[in-house]
Amino acid sequence: MPLNTTSSSTWYTGVLNETDAERVDGGLIEERTHLMAADDTKLHLNWKMVIKHAILHLSAIYGAWLMLTSAKVYTIAFAYSVYLMAMIGITAGVHRLWSWSHRSYKAKVPLRIILMLFNSIAYQSTVIQWARDHRVHHKFSDTDADPHNATRGFFFSHIGWVLCRKHPDVVAKRSQVDISDLQADPVLQFQKKNYYIIMPIMCFILPTIIPMYFWNESFINSLFVSTLLRLSFSHHSTYLINSAAHAWGKKPYDRNLNPTENACVSFVALGEGWHNYHHAFPWDYKAAELGNYRLNFATAFIDFFAKIGWAYDLKTVSPEIIKRRAQQS
Repeated sequence: MPLNTTSSSTWYTGVLNETDAERVDGGLIEERTHLMAADDTKLHLNWKMVIKHAILHLSAIYGAWLMLTSAKVYTIAFAYSVYLMAMIGITAGVHRLWSWSHRSYKAKVPLRIILMLFNSIAYQSTVIQWARDHRVHHKFSDTDADPHNATRGFFFSHIGWVLCRKHPDVVAKRSQVDISDLQADPVLQFQKKNYYIIMPIMCFILPTIIPMYFWNESFINSLFVSTLLRLSFSHHSTYLINSAAHAWGKKPYDRNLNPTENACVSFVALGEGWHNYHHAFPWDYKAAELGNYRLNFATAFIDFFAKIGWAYDLKTVSPEIIKRRAQQS
């Protein structure tokens, strides 16, 4: 990437459009902004989030102990199933369906409802909020306007950004992102208006009650294994996309982009670790080139619903464009 080292106020926006794929710079466009004040670069802890995540992680550690010592096999299997649903809500849902630059496929109302409910299990804010920040991430990737700017270190890009107040440039660029399409979706509006009813039911109440009711699991095991341990694990699986997949791995599609191809991340995040490809071609519904189901459960999920007609207009990238882009960059 031809960075201008003479000015700290130079930003580069990310690959957003299909036509950018064939450009040598991948559509990276220089954008100048104001010089930041020195204290704008400091991290300011959000103590509410710090306390909440400290409690969640301590609970997850206890849940891991219970999983190994007293939880029933059914409870462990159920927790994994709920984890898969939550991750599908993030991967096939808000990431590939609703994120602006991706618009990689379309979904009919029944599938959008399923994905909205799955997203609520993940407890990572509403689809509208998540997609808005992800649009900012792609447009200003690895700059101070990126909510989880990987250049600020592994810890920050993994979970530190959740524990800190947003950088002023993130706040400023949020207001410039068009989310009118999200606001016009009645399914997403319903989730937004009822989030603190839907989310507790899907994320906390049902995962705790179901093991107790159907196979007489204890309340403690149900709460700490199938709810809190599962929730913490799904959070970190998502965070790895922002941290590990921006730090370790190969860059076969565009060496100028920070994201990498990371198979371990793809394993836990159901296919989201093929990140160099994804940032080069964010509109591909597979978020990967090689093999639809190569550590890519989210693609299999979308393909299933495409076969029954609930998912349609699946976008892909031709091998010629992929090869040309890789040769150029």
